[in-house]
Amino acid sequence: MSAKLKYALVTGAARGIGKAIAIKLAADGYHVLINYRSNDAEAEKTKAVIVEQGGNATLMKFDVSDRTEVTTMLGGWLEQHQDDAVIEVLINNAGIRNDKLLLWMEPKDWDGVMDVNLTGFYNVTKAIINQMLLNRYGRIISVVSLSGLKGVAGQMNYSAAKAGVIGATKALAQEVGKRGITVNAVAPGYIKTDMTQDIDEQELKAQIPANRFGDSEEVAELVSFLASKKASYISAEVISINGGLYS
Repeated sequence: MSAKLKYALVTGAARGIGKAIAIKLAADGYHVLINYRSNDAEAEKTKAVIVEQGGNATLMKFDVSDRTEVTTMLGGWLEQHQDDAVIEVLINNAGIRNDKLLLWMEPKDWDGVMDVNLTGFYNVTKAIINQMLLNRYGRIISVVSLSGLKGVAGQMNYSAAKAGVIGATKALAQEVGKRGITVNAVAPGYIKTDMTQDIDEQELKAQIPANRFGDSEEVAELVSFLASKKASYISAEVISINGGLYS
């Protein structure tokens, strides 16, 4: 029997940090499953970069917050490829912000952010964990946030969701560690992406010891290390990557 192809699934990989991670993991030798919710054009661009650099990628369109879609698309893919492929690396990166003070936060503002950031983590990880347990190997890495560590005014929903993922990361690491699976999170500070384009970099960088915003590729390098066999004794950790910004 030939060896199974090794895959990495990156959620929210059409743009920003997810895109950089997908490109890096492809360079590391993984066939990357590029998950995205709606932006076909940007997802195709991510795939094109990977292919141009000699890597392999497949688009996988579904909404991580929609359990039926996750079951249909991801569950269906796993069933079809159970004999020839294994997802060794899962990057839970899909996330949204909808910043408001609690006074003005409507139920839909809370629910939407929790559904994508926290329930999405559950939906996708639950779909994949059994295969990792059977394979006795896996890397689960979630992109959280400085907000989930310290809390940020106007981001109560986002801070709560990311803090929830941090708690889930620590708990899951204890459940699956004996099976060779590590579970970690990376907590970026201010990174140049679409999500921070409305933030005043000139004003905020004065608070950052490194005196600049980070790049998505720097986050991708950290994720690449945690996804490698070199990081086999690192688990249940939340690693900040924020230029020295106190968290």
